[in-house]
Amino acid sequence: MSKKPVQKGNQVETTGHSWDGIEEYNNPLPKWWVWIFYACIVWGIGYSIAYPAWPGIKGATAGVLGFSTRANVQADIDAAAAKLAPINAKLEAAELTEIANDAELSAYAVSAGSAVFKTWCAQCHGSGAAGAKGYPNLLDNDWLWGGDIESIHTTITVGIRQQADADNDYLRQSEMTAFGDLLEAEQIDAVVNYVMSLSGDAQDASKVAEGAVVFEENCASCHMEDGTGDRSQGAPNLTDAIWLYGGDYATISETVVGGRKGAMPAWNERLSEAQIRAVATYVHGLGGGE
Repeated sequence: MSKKPVQKGNQVETTGHSWDGIEEYNNPLPKWWVWIFYACIVWGIGYSIAYPAWPGIKGATAGVLGFSTRANVQADIDAAAAKLAPINAKLEAAELTEIANDAELSAYAVSAGSAVFKTWCAQCHGSGAAGAKGYPNLLDNDWLWGGDIESIHTTITVGIRQQADADNDYLRQSEMTAFGDLLEAEQIDAVVNYVMSLSGDAQDASKVAEGAVVFEENCASCHMEDGTGDRSQGAPNLTDAIWLYGGDYATISETVVGGRKGAMPAWNERLSEAQIRAVATYVHGLGGGE
Protein backbone atom coordinates (compact mmCIF):
# COMPACT_ATOMS: atom_id res chain seq x y z
CA MET A 1 0.00 0.00 0.00
CA SER A 2 1.51 3.29 -1.15
CA LYS A 3 2.09 6.03 1.33
CA LYS A 4 0.44 9.38 0.89
CA PRO A 5 3.09 11.56 -0.69
CA VAL A 6 3.98 14.82 0.96
CA GLN A 7 5.81 17.62 -0.76
CA LYS A 8 8.80 19.07 1.00
CA GLY A 9 9.12 22.62 2.20
CA ASN A 10 6.16 24.96 1.93
CA GLN A 11 4.42 23.08 -0.86
CA VAL A 12 0.90 21.71 -0.33
CA GLU A 13 0.25 18.07 0.50
CA THR A 14 -1.13 16.02 -2.40
CA THR A 15 -3.96 13.47 -2.33
CA GLY A 16 -1.86 10.74 -3.86
CA HIS A 17 -3.91 10.72 -7.07
CA SER A 18 -1.93 11.06 -10.25
CA TRP A 19 -3.07 11.34 -13.88
CA ASP A 20 -0.33 11.21 -16.44
CA GLY A 21 2.07 12.63 -13.92
CA ILE A 22 -0.30 15.36 -12.81
CA GLU A 23 -0.96 15.22 -9.06
CA GLU A 24 -3.94 16.63 -7.13
CA TYR A 25 -3.30 19.02 -4.28
CA ASN A 26 -5.10 18.43 -1.01
CA ASN A 27 -6.33 22.01 -0.48
CA PRO A 28 -8.92 22.18 2.32
CA LEU A 29 -11.76 24.68 1.99
CA PRO A 30 -11.33 27.98 3.83
CA LYS A 31 -12.89 27.98 7.28
CA TRP A 32 -15.06 31.01 6.47
CA TRP A 33 -16.52 29.18 3.43
CA VAL A 34 -17.26 26.06 5.48
CA TRP A 35 -19.08 28.06 8.16
CA ILE A 36 -21.14 29.92 5.53
CA PHE A 37 -22.06 26.54 4.01
CA TYR A 38 -23.23 25.27 7.42
CA ALA A 39 -25.17 28.52 8.00
CA CYS A 40 -26.95 28.06 4.65
CA ILE A 41 -28.01 24.56 5.70
CA VAL A 42 -29.41 25.91 8.96
CA TRP A 43 -31.15 28.76 7.09
CA GLY A 44 -32.65 26.27 4.60
CA ILE A 45 -34.08 24.14 7.40
CA GLY A 46 -35.54 27.22 9.08
CA TYR A 47 -37.07 28.44 5.78
CA SER A 48 -38.66 25.05 5.18
CA ILE A 49 -40.29 25.25 8.59
CA ALA A 50 -41.44 28.88 8.29
CA TYR A 51 -42.61 29.05 4.67
CA PRO A 52 -44.31 26.74 2.12
CA ALA A 53 -41.58 24.49 0.84
CA TRP A 54 -41.97 20.74 0.42
CA PRO A 55 -44.42 19.41 -2.17
CA GLY A 56 -46.90 16.76 -1.14
CA ILE A 57 -49.67 14.76 -2.78
CA LYS A 58 -52.33 17.47 -2.42
CA GLY A 59 -50.17 20.52 -1.84
CA ALA A 60 -46.97 21.86 -0.33
CA THR A 61 -46.23 22.20 3.35
CA ALA A 62 -47.91 25.38 4.59
CA GLY A 63 -45.20 26.74 6.87
CA VAL A 64 -45.72 27.96 10.41
CA LEU A 65 -45.97 31.64 9.33
CA GLY A 66 -48.96 30.96 7.08
CA PHE A 67 -47.43 32.86 4.16
CA SER A 68 -49.15 32.43 0.77
CA THR A 69 -48.29 34.10 -2.54
CA ARG A 70 -51.74 33.12 -3.82
CA ALA A 71 -53.36 34.89 -0.88
CA ASN A 72 -51.25 37.99 -1.55
CA VAL A 73 -52.28 38.04 -5.22
CA GLN A 74 -55.94 37.55 -4.29
CA ALA A 75 -55.70 40.41 -1.82
CA ASP A 76 -54.35 42.65 -4.59
CA ILE A 77 -57.17 41.53 -6.90
CA ASP A 78 -59.77 42.21 -4.22
CA ALA A 79 -58.29 45.65 -3.57
CA ALA A 80 -58.39 46.50 -7.28
CA ALA A 81 -61.98 45.22 -7.56
CA ALA A 82 -63.05 47.35 -4.60
CA LYS A 83 -61.42 50.42 -6.13
CA LEU A 84 -63.14 49.84 -9.49
CA ALA A 85 -66.52 48.86 -8.03
CA PRO A 86 -68.14 52.32 -8.45
CA ILE A 87 -67.18 52.72 -12.12
CA ASN A 88 -68.13 49.10 -12.86
CA ALA A 89 -71.52 49.65 -11.25
CA LYS A 90 -71.98 52.75 -13.40
CA LEU A 91 -71.00 50.77 -16.51
CA GLU A 92 -73.49 47.99 -15.71
CA ALA A 93 -76.29 50.50 -15.16
CA ALA A 94 -75.68 52.53 -18.32
CA GLU A 95 -77.54 52.03 -21.58
CA LEU A 96 -75.17 50.36 -24.04
CA THR A 97 -75.83 52.99 -26.67
CA GLU A 98 -75.09 55.81 -24.21
CA ILE A 99 -71.68 54.62 -23.03
CA ALA A 100 -69.89 56.43 -25.85
CA ASN A 101 -71.54 59.72 -24.82
CA ASP A 102 -70.00 59.65 -21.34
CA ALA A 103 -66.32 60.58 -21.70
CA GLU A 104 -65.19 59.07 -18.39
CA LEU A 105 -67.22 55.89 -18.79
CA SER A 106 -66.23 55.45 -22.43
CA ALA A 107 -62.51 55.85 -21.67
CA TYR A 108 -62.73 53.31 -18.86
CA ALA A 109 -64.75 50.83 -20.96
CA VAL A 110 -62.30 50.98 -23.85
CA SER A 111 -59.29 50.54 -21.55
CA ALA A 112 -60.87 47.70 -19.57
CA GLY A 113 -62.29 46.13 -22.74
CA SER A 114 -58.87 46.13 -24.36
CA ALA A 115 -57.47 44.20 -21.38
CA VAL A 116 -60.36 41.70 -21.51
CA PHE A 117 -59.93 41.26 -25.27
CA LYS A 118 -56.20 40.60 -25.03
CA THR A 119 -56.77 38.10 -22.23
CA TRP A 120 -59.76 36.14 -23.56
CA CYS A 121 -60.40 36.99 -27.24
CA ALA A 122 -57.06 37.51 -28.97
CA GLN A 123 -56.36 33.77 -29.10
CA CYS A 124 -59.00 33.42 -31.84
CA HIS A 125 -59.51 36.91 -33.25
CA GLY A 126 -55.83 37.92 -33.13
CA SER A 127 -54.13 40.58 -31.04
CA GLY A 128 -55.21 43.20 -33.57
CA ALA A 129 -58.73 41.72 -33.99
CA ALA A 130 -58.14 41.03 -37.70
CA GLY A 131 -59.22 37.41 -37.26
CA ALA A 132 -58.01 34.36 -39.19
CA LYS A 133 -59.50 31.56 -41.26
CA GLY A 134 -62.66 30.51 -39.45
CA TYR A 135 -62.40 33.42 -36.97
CA PRO A 136 -64.14 36.67 -37.94
CA ASN A 137 -62.32 39.91 -38.63
CA LEU A 138 -63.71 42.45 -36.16
CA LEU A 139 -62.25 45.45 -37.98
CA ASP A 140 -64.49 45.40 -41.05
CA ASN A 141 -68.22 46.03 -41.30
CA ASP A 142 -69.21 42.46 -42.18
CA TRP A 143 -71.12 40.90 -39.27
CA LEU A 144 -72.84 37.53 -39.12
CA TRP A 145 -75.11 38.53 -36.23
CA GLY A 146 -75.01 42.31 -36.37
CA GLY A 147 -72.39 44.94 -35.57
CA ASP A 148 -74.27 47.43 -33.41
CA ILE A 149 -73.14 47.46 -29.79
CA GLU A 150 -76.26 45.67 -28.53
CA SER A 151 -75.79 42.80 -31.00
CA ILE A 152 -72.11 42.54 -30.12
CA HIS A 153 -73.02 42.46 -26.42
CA THR A 154 -75.50 39.63 -27.06
CA THR A 155 -73.00 37.63 -29.09
CA ILE A 156 -70.35 37.91 -26.37
CA THR A 157 -72.87 37.01 -23.68
CA VAL A 158 -74.45 33.88 -25.20
CA GLY A 159 -71.73 32.90 -27.68
CA ILE A 160 -72.33 31.09 -30.96
CA ARG A 161 -73.88 27.61 -30.99
CA GLN A 162 -73.51 27.12 -27.25
CA GLN A 163 -75.83 25.36 -24.84
CA ALA A 164 -78.20 28.15 -23.89
CA ASP A 165 -80.36 28.56 -20.81
CA ALA A 166 -84.14 28.58 -20.75
CA ASP A 167 -84.33 32.31 -21.34
CA ASN A 168 -82.30 32.48 -24.54
CA ASP A 169 -82.40 29.03 -26.10
CA TYR A 170 -83.20 30.56 -29.51
CA LEU A 171 -80.16 32.85 -29.68
CA ARG A 172 -77.15 32.25 -31.93
CA GLN A 173 -78.00 28.60 -32.56
CA SER A 174 -78.22 28.24 -36.37
CA GLU A 175 -75.70 26.38 -38.52
CA MET A 176 -75.22 25.74 -42.22
CA THR A 177 -76.57 22.47 -43.57
CA ALA A 178 -74.16 19.99 -45.12
CA PHE A 179 -75.46 19.51 -48.66
CA GLY A 180 -73.10 16.70 -49.62
CA ASP A 181 -75.82 14.09 -49.16
CA LEU A 182 -78.66 16.31 -50.40
CA LEU A 183 -77.38 17.54 -53.76
CA GLU A 184 -75.81 15.82 -56.73
CA ALA A 185 -72.19 16.58 -57.56
CA GLU A 186 -73.28 18.51 -60.65
CA GLN A 187 -75.63 20.66 -58.57
CA ILE A 188 -72.89 21.42 -56.06
CA ASP A 189 -70.54 22.36 -58.88
CA ALA A 190 -73.17 24.66 -60.37
CA VAL A 191 -74.14 26.40 -57.13
CA VAL A 192 -70.49 26.96 -56.20
CA ASN A 193 -69.95 28.71 -59.53
CA TYR A 194 -73.06 30.80 -58.93
CA VAL A 195 -71.91 31.83 -55.44
CA MET A 196 -68.52 32.80 -56.83
CA SER A 197 -70.23 34.96 -59.42
CA LEU A 198 -72.01 36.98 -56.73
CA SER A 199 -68.80 38.71 -55.65
CA GLY A 200 -66.39 38.05 -58.51
CA ASP A 201 -65.78 35.66 -61.35
CA ALA A 202 -67.11 32.11 -61.52
CA GLN A 203 -64.71 29.29 -62.30
CA ASP A 204 -67.07 28.13 -65.07
CA ALA A 205 -69.43 30.89 -66.23
CA SER A 206 -71.54 28.41 -68.21
CA LYS A 207 -72.81 26.87 -64.96
CA VAL A 208 -73.91 30.08 -63.26
CA ALA A 209 -77.48 30.00 -64.56
CA GLU A 210 -78.00 26.41 -63.41
CA GLY A 211 -76.41 27.28 -60.07
CA ALA A 212 -78.85 30.17 -59.59
CA VAL A 213 -81.74 27.68 -59.68
CA VAL A 214 -80.03 25.39 -57.15
CA PHE A 215 -79.32 28.40 -54.94
CA GLU A 216 -82.92 29.60 -55.04
CA GLU A 217 -84.25 26.15 -54.09
CA ASN A 218 -81.75 25.32 -51.35
CA CYS A 219 -79.86 28.39 -50.15
CA ALA A 220 -82.07 31.46 -50.50
CA SER A 221 -84.06 30.69 -47.35
CA CYS A 222 -81.00 31.66 -45.29
CA HIS A 223 -78.80 33.70 -47.60
CA MET A 224 -81.77 35.52 -49.19
CA GLU A 225 -82.61 35.52 -52.89
CA ASP A 226 -79.95 38.13 -53.67
CA GLY A 227 -77.29 36.40 -51.53
CA THR A 228 -76.94 39.28 -49.06
CA GLY A 229 -77.55 36.99 -46.08
CA ASP A 230 -79.75 37.16 -42.99
CA ARG A 231 -78.26 38.30 -39.70
CA SER A 232 -81.18 36.93 -37.70
CA GLN A 233 -79.90 33.46 -38.70
CA GLY A 234 -76.20 34.27 -38.78
CA ALA A 235 -76.21 33.60 -42.55
CA PRO A 236 -73.33 35.49 -44.19
CA ASN A 237 -73.53 37.96 -47.05
CA LEU A 238 -72.17 36.19 -50.15
CA THR A 239 -71.96 39.30 -52.31
CA ASP A 240 -69.26 41.37 -50.57
CA ALA A 241 -66.16 39.23 -51.30
CA ILE A 242 -65.52 38.85 -47.55
CA TRP A 243 -65.11 35.19 -46.63
CA LEU A 244 -64.74 33.55 -43.24
CA TYR A 245 -63.20 30.34 -44.59
CA GLY A 246 -62.19 31.38 -48.10
CA GLY A 247 -63.81 32.30 -51.41
CA ASP A 248 -61.96 30.07 -53.85
CA TYR A 249 -63.72 27.21 -55.65
CA ALA A 250 -62.25 24.44 -53.48
CA THR A 251 -63.13 26.13 -50.17
CA ILE A 252 -66.66 27.06 -51.17
CA SER A 253 -67.19 23.47 -52.39
CA GLU A 254 -65.98 22.20 -49.02
CA THR A 255 -68.39 24.55 -47.28
CA VAL A 256 -71.36 23.45 -49.39
CA VAL A 257 -70.58 19.74 -49.03
CA GLY A 258 -69.73 19.63 -45.33
CA GLY A 259 -71.47 22.70 -43.95
CA ARG A 260 -70.03 25.01 -41.31
CA LYS A 261 -70.72 25.16 -37.60
CA GLY A 262 -67.99 27.17 -35.94
CA ALA A 263 -68.57 27.96 -32.30
CA MET A 264 -67.76 30.80 -29.92
CA PRO A 265 -67.83 30.42 -26.13
CA ALA A 266 -70.58 32.06 -24.10
CA TRP A 267 -68.80 34.45 -21.77
CA ASN A 268 -71.63 35.21 -19.33
CA GLU A 269 -70.35 32.58 -16.89
CA ARG A 270 -66.69 33.60 -17.13
CA LEU A 271 -66.84 37.39 -17.30
CA SER A 272 -68.79 39.87 -15.22
CA GLU A 273 -71.47 42.02 -16.84
CA ALA A 274 -69.14 45.01 -16.56
CA GLN A 275 -66.37 43.12 -18.37
CA ILE A 276 -68.75 42.02 -21.14
CA ARG A 277 -69.97 45.60 -21.61
CA ALA A 278 -66.39 46.87 -21.62
CA VAL A 279 -65.18 44.43 -24.27
CA ALA A 280 -68.34 45.04 -26.34
CA THR A 281 -67.55 48.76 -26.25
CA TYR A 282 -63.95 48.08 -27.21
CA VAL A 283 -64.87 45.82 -30.14
CA HIS A 284 -67.57 48.23 -31.31
CA GLY A 285 -65.00 51.02 -31.43
CA LEU A 286 -62.39 49.12 -33.45
CA GLY A 287 -63.77 50.48 -36.70
CA GLY A 288 -66.21 47.84 -37.84
CA GLY A 289 -68.95 48.44 -35.30
CA GLU A 290 -72.19 49.90 -36.64
